[in-house]
Amino acid sequence: MEHAPCISQIAALLADPKRSAIMWALLDGASRAADELALLVGLSTSSAGAHLARLASGGLLRLETRGKKRFFRLAAPEVGTAVQALASASVISAEVISRSVAQPLPQLPLRRASVCSDHLGGELATALYQRLLGAGWIEQCDQRLEVTSVGISRFAERGIFVPALALRQRETVCACIDCSDVHPHLGGALGAGLLQLFMQLGWLRATEEACTLQVSSNGQREISKIAAAA
Repeated sequence: MEHAPCISQIAALLADPKRSAIMWALLDGASRAADELALLVGLSTSSAGAHLARLASGGLLRLETRGKKRFFRLAAPEVGTAVQALASASVISAEVISRSVAQPLPQLPLRRASVCSDHLGGELATALYQRLLGAGWIEQCDQRLEVTSVGISRFAERGIFVPALALRQRETVCACIDCSDVHPHLGGALGAGLLQLFMQLGWLRATEEACTLQVSSNGQREISKIAAAA
């Protein structure tokens, strides 16, 4: 049998959520300073430096020194392709796992939990939106929705890095109203990120009916805790 390539070292490097976030922030191929990357992924400068050093020594990043500043970029285009492929695989695996859960989940009506475009819709989403506003995680500013510093910190605790989302070619966050409800819910890259997170955690599961989601009892409980009053 032909010798198989060893991928365990690379897998170990990308297994850490913070290092994965750093790699995601560099997918556009640009070089970014260490302090900028620290801000993007919600790390202290020293912690970011340790993660960047590991990624560079592992051959995934290339270090460039400009004066007193250190800049990092992907070591090769193939690295970015691999990270994007792993991101796609994570979504697929989450869907497979959620569908293979032996214990059936109770069927919930469409208005309770649904997929609106690529983010969470339905009553579950509108309730979450109101809690995020009330807790100051998001705020309305000049007809636009923005994530506050409190929200950036709280979302980062859950593995969603808002500054990194802002680098994508789409709106970071917005209020969305679908045809089935008059109340807004969270859209944009942040809304899509939350839906993906909930699916990966097994809190939500797709059904055979288009756009309809099932919610586990644990998912109902945990989603209701997000931005809830203490």
